[in-house]
Amino acid sequence: MRAVHFGAGNIGRGFVGLLLHRAGYEVTFVDVNAELIRMLRTADAYQVREVGPGATVHTVTGFTGIDSSADPEGAARAVAEADIVTCAVGPAVMRFIAPVIRAGLALREGAPLVVMACENAIGASDTLRAHVLEGAEELAPRAVFANTAVDRIIPPQDPAGLDVVVEDFFEWSIDRSAFAGAGVAEPAIGDAHFVDDLAPFIERKLFTVNTGHAATAYAGWIAGAETIAEALAEPAIRAAVDAALADTARLLVAKFGFDEAEHAAYVARAVERFENPALLDTCERIGRQPLRKLSRHERFVQPAVELVERGERADGLIAAYAAALRFDAEGDEQAVELQRLLAELEPTAFVAQVSGVEAGELHARIAAEVAAARA
Repeated sequence: MRAVHFGAGNIGRGFVGLLLHRAGYEVTFVDVNAELIRMLRTADAYQVREVGPGATVHTVTGFTGIDSSADPEGAARAVAEADIVTCAVGPAVMRFIAPVIRAGLALREGAPLVVMACENAIGASDTLRAHVLEGAEELAPRAVFANTAVDRIIPPQDPAGLDVVVEDFFEWSIDRSAFAGAGVAEPAIGDAHFVDDLAPFIERKLFTVNTGHAATAYAGWIAGAETIAEALAEPAIRAAVDAALADTARLLVAKFGFDEAEHAAYVARAVERFENPALLDTCERIGRQPLRKLSRHERFVQPAVELVERGERADGLIAAYAAALRFDAEGDEQAVELQRLLAELEPTAFVAQVSGVEAGELHARIAAEVAAARA
């Protein structure tokens, strides 16, 4: 079995690539980092070292690499010959890998190709499908795009080698509805689980892990904490994170019918993961790209909107949003742009443009926080 994975970074090698290897796939990593691809093409193996209570070390073999900027035709041929294509490149980068996948589909013969975007975004595979089929709708029968929900914390680390350090927890949920009548079976990936309705798993992860992680990062940044674990050791920051996650917990339990005790355990496990001192993740890294994280369908605004629509308060989420406004890391382009927009736009215009909230109680409350950040 052959798999092509776009994005040969730490997530690609330490999560998706590892699970595909464990499922018996020969993995071709596609990336534009020429040095990383060179290392993948010349190495026989790399290791994924877990840290945490259930830690182990995995050895990955049977892989190669293709530099899609230097050899787009080779990357397209690999796609055409694959059984499965995955990506972990970031939601904004999917449009750049789409032409290679489109070219591969044009060359493909036989059964439809399984394509799954493993990104921190709702409906990422649907988004990738739109990019791939733009102007080439006739290729639609040649691929099945299945949405997924993925979860594994991988801290920044030495980029000099292929080995990766990861946490010992992971989750990969795949929407099986995409395969109904599609002419291709669900791929055999033992470490993933297929679900009839992906929405509860995606939103549980995004509005717990991603919301909690970002809330910790922004509160920690303001307090001068370097790492996520260091930030959570501060009682005030822990209380702020707990408040944001209490908001999302109320929403998720009401919306999807999660058992309250089971969801509370899920939340506690997520915070425990953030506190893992072996991960050494920084507030600056987790806080980067604040404009995306403050957008309408992201980790703060989306659950806040839904809570307010239900007649509920969203104080913890609004406080987390307010903390994000103060993220001014000079090395992050979006942080620089955020501060420019704060200075140039009136609060109501900022809320509408950045967060897509046009009017009503939530708009007014967020605008008040924007005004305070401008003061």
